[in-house]
Amino acid sequence: MSTTDCIGKDTDGVPADPMVYRSMIGSLLYLTASRPDICYSVGLCARFQACPKESHVKSVKRIIRYVKSTVNLGIWFSTNTSNVLAGYSDANWAGDVDDRKSTSGGCFYLEYIAAGSCCAQLIWMKQMLSYYGVNSKVMTVYCDNTSAINISKNPVQHSRTKHIDIHHHFIRELVEEGQVILEHVSTENQLADIFTKSLDAKKFEFLRGALGLCCM
Repeated sequence: MSTTDCIGKDTDGVPADPMVYRSMIGSLLYLTASRPDICYSVGLCARFQACPKESHVKSVKRIIRYVKSTVNLGIWFSTNTSNVLAGYSDANWAGDVDDRKSTSGGCFYLEYIAAGSCCAQLIWMKQMLSYYGVNSKVMTVYCDNTSAINISKNPVQHSRTKHIDIHHHFIRELVEEGQVILEHVSTENQLADIFTKSLDAKKFEFLRGALGLCCM
């Protein structure tokens, strides 16, 4: 997805055929299982299946052209891959162009909630892997927001966190128990960015390679 594209509901746009649009989205969603590089773009376009416009079809066709030009890409699983679980957490702050809202100082708790969601996924993956005899010890979550990391390590409730629902704070328990470690990662190396926002070509290709997608 281009960084210049701002996809919204486009209420004044020319209506498109919903059946054709949903068929295209369905095929692309199936493809995301092996092509994580298109997850964000496909997910964004999938929001408009109820009332698609020609502008949305144009964006979907752009994804299809990209897939067609990169059919040789696939996920490479190396034989010496580590069994240690690690996750990258990020949040797209005020990314919806239809109901965008910006609150001063608000980004840190969105990142905190996103980190908690990431931890929940890691715990689930750890349990699933244990069924196959793959045991993981301490799991690492990489986050590019230092405030979110500090909240997870600070058990003191204060005015900036009292509005966060209590179920989001289970991440603190995981940190205290030593099951999860939250580490800071620079924005340039935040792999989760490819799933949360539009990127320029250079960074997109860098993160795509970091995910393990390469020419087969």
